Amino acid sequence: MKNSLTRLSIFVDGNNMFYAQQKNGWFFDPRRVLQHFTAPEGTQLVNAFWYTGLKDPQDQRGFRDALINLGYTVRTKILKEYYDDNSGRYSQKANLDIEIVIDMFNTVEQYDRVVLFSGDGDFERAIELLRSKSTHITVVSTEGMIARELRNATDCYLDLNDLRPKIEKVDY
Repeated sequence: MKNSLTRLSIFVDGNNMFYAQQKNGWFFDPRRVLQHFTAPEGTQLVNAFWYTGLKDPQDQRGFRDALINLGYTVRTKILKEYYDDNSGRYSQKANLDIEIVIDMFNTVEQYDRVVLFSGDGDFERAIELLRSKSTHITVVSTEGMIARELRNATDCYLDLNDLRPKIEKVDY
């Protein structure tokens, strides 16, 4: 008989989600995200990871501490500057895709279900491999920022704007 408990892991591509939220004009509350996805009866949160690029080691210190207090494992990388030939400007980027995929596969025995907050098409192959292990994958992103390949590879796609009433950051 199959265990009725669903073991859930959440992976948040922080930089990708920052731009998605900025595009939508509202921000989600990391606490409400955990509450929403663990609300269904029989759902146990086993891991919640948050990945973000930093300008320097002190960048976002308060926010990172708050995430840790909520139960997230926070992974960071210092932003790297690169020259963008198309725009002719310097940009900063911290690509944490590898760290996300490593954590997904390193903890794969611990969960049955994944919620990935990202629209990055680079996750397509990892999602296909996880699904082949009978893992249910939900991808959360927003229109215009979700790669077609990723949307095609996932079991379930949720648009951030549809989740807004349940996860939006509100000041009490």
